[in-house]
Amino acid sequence: MQTDRNFYIETYGCQMNMADTEIVISIMYDAGFSRTKTLSNADVVLVNTCAVRDNAEQRIIGRLGDFNHYKKTKPNVIVGVLGCMAERVRGQFMELGDFVDLVIGPDEYRKLPALIEAADGGEKGIAVKLSRVEKYDDIVPFRTDGLSAWVSIMRGCDKFCTYCVVPFTRGRERSRSLASIVSEIEDLSRRGFKEVTLLGQNVNSYSDGAFNFTDLLVKVADVDKTMRVRFMTSHPQDMSHALIDTLASRDNICNSIHLPVQSGSNRILELMNRTYTREQYLTLVRRIKQVIPDVSLSTDIISGFPTETEDDHKKTIELLQEIEFDGAYTFKYSPRENTKAWHMGDDVPEERKNRRLSEIIDLQRTISHRLNATMIGSTVEVLVEGLSKKSVDDFCGRTDTNKMVIFPKNGDAIGDYIDIRIVKANSATLFGKKTEHALPQLSMLTTEEE
Repeated sequence: MQTDRNFYIETYGCQMNMADTEIVISIMYDAGFSRTKTLSNADVVLVNTCAVRDNAEQRIIGRLGDFNHYKKTKPNVIVGVLGCMAERVRGQFMELGDFVDLVIGPDEYRKLPALIEAADGGEKGIAVKLSRVEKYDDIVPFRTDGLSAWVSIMRGCDKFCTYCVVPFTRGRERSRSLASIVSEIEDLSRRGFKEVTLLGQNVNSYSDGAFNFTDLLVKVADVDKTMRVRFMTSHPQDMSHALIDTLASRDNICNSIHLPVQSGSNRILELMNRTYTREQYLTLVRRIKQVIPDVSLSTDIISGFPTETEDDHKKTIELLQEIEFDGAYTFKYSPRENTKAWHMGDDVPEERKNRRLSEIIDLQRTISHRLNATMIGSTVEVLVEGLSKKSVDDFCGRTDTNKMVIFPKNGDAIGDYIDIRIVKANSATLFGKKTEHALPQLSMLTTEEE
């Protein structure tokens, strides 16, 4: 295989996809390829895809049209579709035309160099077999030096929520070894990273022999007391009392929990196969807030699930009002083939979905604004992440509760922990000024600009 070739890669979807792209880049480098960030310089074009919702798939199909045009100007270029969408609709990609050369699922990335070599000889490649053992444990993800890192601790999902395609695109749950994860965190600490986020479809169902997620979290937090530790996503079913107590026991485990509820209606939760009731979720939230008073809670909401009534929607609205989440990711229901919900039909009219979703978004924006406004006058610890997107005179950073803060530059550097007094707030952002007595500065670190 030639080794003087460039590859270009784009990533769509969640943080798991971004973590997978780091694995793909490492595999390509080991095979002798160089990475280019300019499409026009690429000999191999890869797109790492998401299949969770239809709008993501439509964006990807549109982007593939651009790659098709590029291939017409450079016929020898190899075009590959990777990831979840490759797994879900693999046959359709080969029908799109001659410009798609490779279709590779999330468990087959090791085959990428060999399939590229075969494609050079005119052979189209498809590798989409799901694995019960592949964890990429021995592959060090490629990361440039920076501030934050995503660390995948497990792959797949066993929950089988009726709307979710993940078990069919990423396979069943399997966890990396605790030792390999801790070793990766130790390396990130040595390289000066200041924050890690542990990733999994359901991180709190992590299991490595006798070790569970609580054990892993303690080991990771103890690697470097100055390194912030985050995790996502948690399933309410597996959020144990021991885990909640552990979150409160380590200062560097961030007081931020993403806990998807999806609906406030017990009837819809049962149809979704979420395995908990509204009442059980509320009890869990009360426990979390009791043990971690300053916790920031975020969630996921799906609007317009099959058979959802106005009463079901009202129950979701009431749940949001009762809990007062700091933030929420909200979505219209999107039918996915192979899921059980697909066979329930998509019977909620689009305009009704849109209206309900707008009501949820408007309410959550009001709640987020009110909660953020309560922080005006308080002082928070912020990790400086980089320049504000709106002004070169301002920095941006996050609190341990995952609140974005904008503040004027004042001799600080990216990677510093500083004290910021909040003077203004909106629903998405806090604005502040550096206090006179900042916390001791940690080692300076540079990262790419936003």
